[in-house]
Amino acid sequence: MRRVSIIGTGSYVPEKVLTNKDLEKIIDTTDEWIYTRTGIRERRIANKNEATSDLCKIACERALKSADLKPSKIDLIILATITPDTHCPSGANWLEAKLGCDNAVSFDITAACTGFIFALHVAEKMIFSGAYKHVLVVAGEVMSRVVNWEDRESCILWGDGAGAVVLAESNLGAELRSTHIHTEGKSGGTLLMPGGGSKTTPISHESVHLKLHYLKMIEPNKSFKVAVNRFTEACMEAVKFNGYDIKDIDWIIPHQANIRILQAMAEKLKFPFERVYTTIEKYGNISSASVAIALDEAVRTGKIRRDDLVVLTAFGGGLTWGSAFIRW
Repeated sequence: MRRVSIIGTGSYVPEKVLTNKDLEKIIDTTDEWIYTRTGIRERRIANKNEATSDLCKIACERALKSADLKPSKIDLIILATITPDTHCPSGANWLEAKLGCDNAVSFDITAACTGFIFALHVAEKMIFSGAYKHVLVVAGEVMSRVVNWEDRESCILWGDGAGAVVLAESNLGAELRSTHIHTEGKSGGTLLMPGGGSKTTPISHESVHLKLHYLKMIEPNKSFKVAVNRFTEACMEAVKFNGYDIKDIDWIIPHQANIRILQAMAEKLKFPFERVYTTIEKYGNISSASVAIALDEAVRTGKIRRDDLVVLTAFGGGLTWGSAFIRW
């Protein structure tokens, strides 16, 4: 069996900070209302000249530097996103060109907030098959372009950013021991961007007026319980598959959906919340990129140490959920 390793990590968030106090000036909300319900204090917003591939480029360059690898060595790029630069070409195609990865094949994966886990899963299998040797897995979002800034229930949640890892068949680096992914299409309407696809083509004045091209959350209170259960199930699947108990795990790095969801997950797992790595207070929810950014930050700040057992877990629209198990 081939050993798949993470040999480099990187991330990038835009410089512009949008605080809860800033949001008080544009919608009917307060810092206290947002923080107590979500755990978010601020989020990062891309400037008008930054597209998803621009954020991903910086994250990837940092991951390549961490791996001490030249762009020419990358033979596959998988980009997880729901906010690509364009639908054609794919966001990964734009990124490939910007990085100068001229020997790489590139494509996008769309799995909402679980996108990074899905991309890891595909990359792992590609390396196991022997088809590729060095894979750049990146997740990036410019969520600020697809939210309705008049909807105080949802616009408070989202931010922009990107995270990346370099995977390789290697005995060096952190071992990616397993990945696990799931979907439930029949419940996919709970997180929905109804406009922009073939269902609403062509884009019209009416579809824009009806705000069909913004991300919509349907029955968020109902989704809370589902999210907690799926987060928990995904964690335990990875832990048990690798022959461990939850108490053996050093860190859980979850998708940064909502601090109350993460607290409920930890309580259900009977896992110390101080070992759940969170970035939601300063970055908000960056959909597919949240896990990748948090992983890189935990590595670079020294929170994750050699031989630590790390579980990544995510839940998102689709419905999608999954996990990954890493021995660092």
